[in-house]
Amino acid sequence: MLGNQGCEGGWMDQGFDYIKKNKGIDTEESYPYTAQDGTCHFKKADVGATVTGYVDIPTGDEEALKQAVATIGPISVAIDAAHESFQTYQDGIYVEPECTTDQLDHAVLAVGYGTEDGSDYWLVKNSWGTTWGIKGYIKMARNKNNQCGIATKASYPLV
Repeated sequence: MLGNQGCEGGWMDQGFDYIKKNKGIDTEESYPYTAQDGTCHFKKADVGATVTGYVDIPTGDEEALKQAVATIGPISVAIDAAHESFQTYQDGIYVEPECTTDQLDHAVLAVGYGTEDGSDYWLVKNSWGTTWGIKGYIKMARNKNNQCGIATKASYPLV
């Protein structure tokens, strides 16, 4: 998939390029997420959305990411999710001192932001189902030196 790892993971921008090149992506109903690596199976008859390109948020700019979430909607972000604390997250605002801003290994969606007890956070939707985190979401520290690289590689499609 255009330099990506196909249905075995990869970067969001290359995913957007794949959708553009194939003139669409299947609906979730026709091609449900299985949380397993494998081969992609695109069916033109089941296209549910197309993209014309994508926009990259300036690297490391949490304020630009915040503005995009507020005005565009959910934004694709890559994060450092390699830590056991992320894998076993259940609630609260996630802060991991060992997180990096450049060893990104997991794609998620920044869907909102807020402040809780004086601490800023991003509301992030994961792809691991509703039994993980807060019904499938995590509150990740915001305005904390680009915690876990949330603003390092952020982008959204143009539709």
